[in-house]
Amino acid sequence: MPHPRYVIALLSALAALASPTAALASANMFMGAAEDEGRNADPQVAMTKMELAKAAGFDTIRITANWSTGENAVPPDQLQALQSIAAAGLFLDIRIIATVMPIGSRVTPLTATAKAQFARFSADLVRRVPSIREYIIGNEPNLNRYWLPQFGPSGDDVAAPGYVQLLARTYDAMKAVDPKVFINGGSVSPRGIDRPGTGRDTHSPTAFITDMGIAYRAMKRTRPIMDGFAFHPYGESSSTSPSFVHTIGTSLGLADYPKLVSLLGKAFNGTAQKGSTLPIVYDEYGVDTQIPVAKRSFYGGTEPATTKPVTEGVQAAYYDEALRMAACQPTVRGFLIFHVTDETDFNRWQSGVYYADGTPKSSRATVKASINAVRAGAYECGEPPVTDETFGWVLISHSH
Repeated sequence: MPHPRYVIALLSALAALASPTAALASANMFMGAAEDEGRNADPQVAMTKMELAKAAGFDTIRITANWSTGENAVPPDQLQALQSIAAAGLFLDIRIIATVMPIGSRVTPLTATAKAQFARFSADLVRRVPSIREYIIGNEPNLNRYWLPQFGPSGDDVAAPGYVQLLARTYDAMKAVDPKVFINGGSVSPRGIDRPGTGRDTHSPTAFITDMGIAYRAMKRTRPIMDGFAFHPYGESSSTSPSFVHTIGTSLGLADYPKLVSLLGKAFNGTAQKGSTLPIVYDEYGVDTQIPVAKRSFYGGTEPATTKPVTEGVQAAYYDEALRMAACQPTVRGFLIFHVTDETDFNRWQSGVYYADGTPKSSRATVKASINAVRAGAYECGEPPVTDETFGWVLISHSH
């Protein structure tokens, strides 16, 4: 009997023969930014901010809808802001995606009552802002900044099961209002420690996705909990190229798409939930730029040493490469830059294509050209990667 490694090599070769050596990048991928500046109760402010996004070539803006303990409906001030940006999106033909999330780990919906409240809040948003057709549930639930606790007393993962329960309940509530809304789960961060008691309890995407699958299977549910999977493929720093591959470890980035598809397949294939064919949305990817002296009066605070900001030319090149990579990944349906406009605090993100004063960076022109080229189907992709799901079963490499 041939050694399994030879079988794997043969199957990979057959896959290469069966697939075209090149294909055009997807012209259907939506491209935009994660940006809350336009989420304003004043319709004129919302329109002005959205016009900046339109001028950069963006066709999609992701905003947040923030839930607090005890809320069963969207409060009036937040509702007005969401309705204003939704109206601006309709006028400018920009898709609005809303991330519904707890505002920090102190309000993690852990109890059945809290989960029910969160689900009703989300359903109320679907009902009262019907022009928003796509949602993301939660934000980076694999990090203690947004979900606590991450680990139980015995060191087991309690965040993934808790999040899956919340996602299932919210999915059902939102679909009951409008079965056609598109709901993304996950919104997972690219890195985590997978070890309790470190002072910053976090899970890697590898562990969290795996545990999501275990929790879903344990529910014996006969319907999905999500229509797509949201992921944040940030590099280790802004100086990390989007083409960097994590050959070891549990972190994931843009170049680790085959690993991400494989993880989703192993977690959910064979259930009512799509796995390896689940559409993927990269809903946050940011590259910080160095701020020229002439613009520094619009910013404050201190840049963290770990950020390693780059020149605008490098930012443009990285965003161009990232957009092309995503468009060549078959199950990716959307890519969002973090942000349209820089945040004013150096301790946060200067990753927009506009400075904090609203004037464009030199990178804006490149990003707009890249978006237009993807939209026109002008990019060629190389040979598609062979994943664990290429042949419909898991290939296991045996080494001795």
